Amino acid sequence: MKRIMCVFAAVMILQSLTACGYVGQEAKTEDIFRPTLDTSSKCHINVAGGYDNFEALETEFDRFNEYYPNVELVYTKIDDYNNMVGTVLNGNDAPDIYVNNSWMYGREQYKESIDHAENLADPALGIDLSCIRSNILLKTDDGSLPMVPVFSSTYGMLVNDDLFKKEGLTIPSTYEELVSVCHKFRKKGYENPMMGYTAQEKTSLYTMISYPLFCSTVASDAEAVKKLNDLDPSAGEYMRPTLDKVGQFLNDDCVDIDACNTIENNYDAVILRFFEGDIPMMICAGDAVSGTRKRESVSEAFTEKPFTYTFVPVPMSDEGAYFLDIPNLQFSVNKESSNLDVANEFMRFLITSRELNEMAGNKGLMSPTKDLSVNSMYAAFGNVPESRILSPEEFGLTDDAVIQFRMAVYGFATGELTIDEAVSTYGSFSQ
Repeated sequence: MKRIMCVFAAVMILQSLTACGYVGQEAKTEDIFRPTLDTSSKCHINVAGGYDNFEALETEFDRFNEYYPNVELVYTKIDDYNNMVGTVLNGNDAPDIYVNNSWMYGREQYKESIDHAENLADPALGIDLSCIRSNILLKTDDGSLPMVPVFSSTYGMLVNDDLFKKEGLTIPSTYEELVSVCHKFRKKGYENPMMGYTAQEKTSLYTMISYPLFCSTVASDAEAVKKLNDLDPSAGEYMRPTLDKVGQFLNDDCVDIDACNTIENNYDAVILRFFEGDIPMMICAGDAVSGTRKRESVSEAFTEKPFTYTFVPVPMSDEGAYFLDIPNLQFSVNKESSNLDVANEFMRFLITSRELNEMAGNKGLMSPTKDLSVNSMYAAFGNVPESRILSPEEFGLTDDAVIQFRMAVYGFATGELTIDEAVSTYGSFSQ
């Protein structure tokens, strides 16, 4: 009888893990949440951000309510969030938890967003940060942690796996292979083996392919990073190797720029063009990837002839691809919250591999956790060796420097600037 009961219990546990998406994974002890407050606690927790809707977070609210049924959690969307967050935090209805951004750190106009944030690295809070990739945690001067990533992102390309399989080709892992596979697709009748958005510098394919490569050239050079952040005109020389590579890429006939110019935006238009099924590789950011699932049913072409697809790094170097690892969305706890204990309890619940992977999967974004194999869409990035994983959070390249780089690359790629002109203009570009 004891054996029968043990077998029955084991089956029930396996079913539970399967329902939570944990097939093939160990149920780690740290993923088992244990409440530390009175579970009959009753209060209202408001989470504020800029998303129009946040169903993935609301699902986490429901899961948290299994432990704390009397806690009401609400997500509030704030218009013009980045410019309004300081005002909101100083208002009478300030949120308990709010979205924050690393690039706000050190900028006077966003000082309130950082000053209101509790130090989430405080051991007294009991938040286990070990499940998160440490390179995407914000490194502040005083060693505090004002925000924690709940999603991450990167640059790469959507790949039509079925086309590669049909044509007997392998997804490229080096630049030489990338050029070769583009030429092979062309010979097989594919007019555009590789596409991407080109109309605006911030999310253009030129930025997507070049920024990870650029980061690889300066990540280990503290002096270079400092000059770039100071917008020192001489720092423009650090861009030259990357600009040379962009020129090579354009000359190697991997993309049809005229065709790319017809794509209206780097979200809906990129996704729907890719879903037409004749594009082997579509350069984009992780944000675009997050919108693919909902748009499968919107695309008549995909509905009529669906195919499998994944998101992989763009191999722009002869040695292989770089994984530019960046936080996508981060949460802070308002240290002035009247329900601070419960807000911290929710963060302790959320910051586990299990919940972060669950929420990222529901949202369609990359998880900030260490194991990327849990989502087949992003699994290829988990195979990039550690030496080729780069994060601006670690080496400190600021948003101001990135803007200068993007403008230089865009000016060169579109023919408005020579390499020498792009290099010499560093520090004086204006958006």
